[in-house]
Order: sequence, then structure tokens, then C-alpha cells
Amino acid sequence: MANAASGIAVHDDCKLKFMELKRKKTHRYVVFKIDEKAQQVVVEKLGGPDESYEAFTASLPENDCRYAVYDFDFVTDDNCPKSKIFFISWSPDTSRVKSKMIYASSKDRFRRELDGVHLELQATDPTEVDYDCVLDKAKTNAGR
Repeated sequence: MANAASGIAVHDDCKLKFMELKRKKTHRYVVFKIDEKAQQVVVEKLGGPDESYEAFTASLPENDCRYAVYDFDFVTDDNCPKSKIFFISWSPDTSRVKSKMIYASSKDRFRRELDGVHLELQATDPTEVDYDCVLDKAKTNAGR
């Protein structure tokens, strides 16, 4: 179904790969991109269950927008292991204006397709997806 705001559809594979990450833990992360010719969100990259957070951040393009989900494992201050699924909207300042507009207008509809996301993060530069920033946000929201 196309997004009313931007006309962008969501490929069925996006939801399938997200469910595999959420339920089966077969992926650590999924990076999605908008295929402007096909007018739909598609899966660009899958991160294996053992891939590091650094590998994930390295997979985000320097000059283009992306959506991503990351299954973030951490230990709370009470020494309790937890996991939170982050939805990340990556929109670097160096991206094309058109790309930023399409991603921004499609985000809410796409995000709603991914049932089970715990936390959302919007980032425009690498410091905003820094491991310590994400860890802090996960710990702050660990009780939810």
C-alpha cells in the first residue's frame, strides 16, 4: 500500500526481514532504502546475528538517507541483560534535499509497518548514532 504523503509503497520483504530480526534473531540489523524508480521501500542490507554495532554504523551511507532497525543488546545498571529494537531514521546533512524530503514524508507510515519497535532515533550525523548515545537511550528506556 502506498504512503498517502509521499506515494512510497513498502515491499513485503521489509516486513518479513523485520519479523525475522524480531522473532528469530536471524539478523542483528536491517538497512532499508527507498528505491525512487520503483517508488517503494526495499531491503538494502542484512546484518548477521553476530555483526557488531560498528559494522552497522559503517553500513549507513555518508551522503544518503536510509531507514534501519537494530536489535540492540545491553546490560542495565542492575546487571540485567536486555534487548531493545531501535528504528533509526538516517538523514545526513549532506544528502540531497529531495532524498531528505522523501524519507521524511514516508517515515511515519513505514515505521508503523514495523510492529514491535521499542525506540526511535533520528540521526543526521555519525555522533547521533554513536554506540554510547544509543546505549544511554536504551538504558533510560529499559523499563518500558
